[in-house]
Amino acid sequence: MTRTLVSNIGLLVTNDPTQDGTPLGLIKDAALVIDNGLISWVGSNSQATKSDFENSIDANGNCVIPGFVDSHSHIIFAGDRSEEFRARMKGEQYSAGGIKSTVALTRAATNQELLSNAHRILAEANSTGTTTLEIKSGYGLTVKDEARSLEIASSLTEETTFLGAHVVPIEFQNDPDGYVDLVCGEMLDAALPHAKWIDVFCDKGAFTPDQSRKILKAGIAKGLKPRLHANQLEAGAGIEIGVELDAASVDHISHISDNDISLLSGSNTVATILPGAEFSTRSKYFDVRPLFDAKLNIALASDCNPGSSYTSNMQFIIALAVREFFFSPEQALWSATKGGAMALRRNDIGFLAVGASADFSILETLSYIHLAYRPGVQLIEEVWRRGNRI
Repeated sequence: MTRTLVSNIGLLVTNDPTQDGTPLGLIKDAALVIDNGLISWVGSNSQATKSDFENSIDANGNCVIPGFVDSHSHIIFAGDRSEEFRARMKGEQYSAGGIKSTVALTRAATNQELLSNAHRILAEANSTGTTTLEIKSGYGLTVKDEARSLEIASSLTEETTFLGAHVVPIEFQNDPDGYVDLVCGEMLDAALPHAKWIDVFCDKGAFTPDQSRKILKAGIAKGLKPRLHANQLEAGAGIEIGVELDAASVDHISHISDNDISLLSGSNTVATILPGAEFSTRSKYFDVRPLFDAKLNIALASDCNPGSSYTSNMQFIIALAVREFFFSPEQALWSATKGGAMALRRNDIGFLAVGASADFSILETLSYIHLAYRPGVQLIEEVWRRGNRI
């Protein structure tokens, strides 16, 4: 078994509050040890001796952070929607209906084309510090295409989500309840071998609260765990349904009420913010400080998709969160790492302490604050996942 020492860390972000009493658990002049893909020790650099290890990595005094945990993406698709983006930038309003154009292209694509495109985006995400990526289906919307989308996704991540309830496809536009029945029946059964989660787009132009509840309950009954898109386009019952069904997360939540905040504060459901969607749809940014005041657990994710947030870069998401949503740099980093892990109900990632997976990035800078301070700049020098450099 190979032991690896990462030494000369100027500032180590552990997300272990026992280190310094703060959520980020900061250690100055630190080192960490990797055994068999796991963190086996963290502490002072002065206590680590390089000669005791087969491998030694020098962080050169720079900052080390946990790998980003991107808990919301849609990267199994074909084509792009750049013309739609241009139209929005000229003043047209975003609606859920644009998804249907991606559905047509995805259905026509081969498995290899879908896999190659997803590999490309995953490589982008890895290179910018993401070590765990959740991937949804939702651009097939037939039994065959949803099943193959999830099979492709499962070759890339263990965090796969069945999103047959993304929108009602054209062939069911006059029978949305018939499509709901298909999602709850044959499509769900075909998705089960390759899915861990079930999701619904509960919003204007997508699925009603009653339809959403029915779909999620069907998935839960078959062993899938719930999460959902909620309150992106207008206020609604999505957050209430999420809490009711103990969803791991409710995502977007751009239209959140005081009652919604109260419901979340007494639940195990994580509030996931997706700043790329507001950026790419030119929607109004919202102030998350009331959510932090209520001590909600908050995640940040990319929402990477071809229509409303075509970015895989969590550094950019952090910068947006700080500049436009009133996150502090510390809150944004925690939400993009530990918060994302909580949104996936994972206790092995998103932090750097004994027993955690050795998923981390060495920055090219002395401080994590630069993630927001220097937007658009590649600040990642090395990315490690399960003790291996990627």
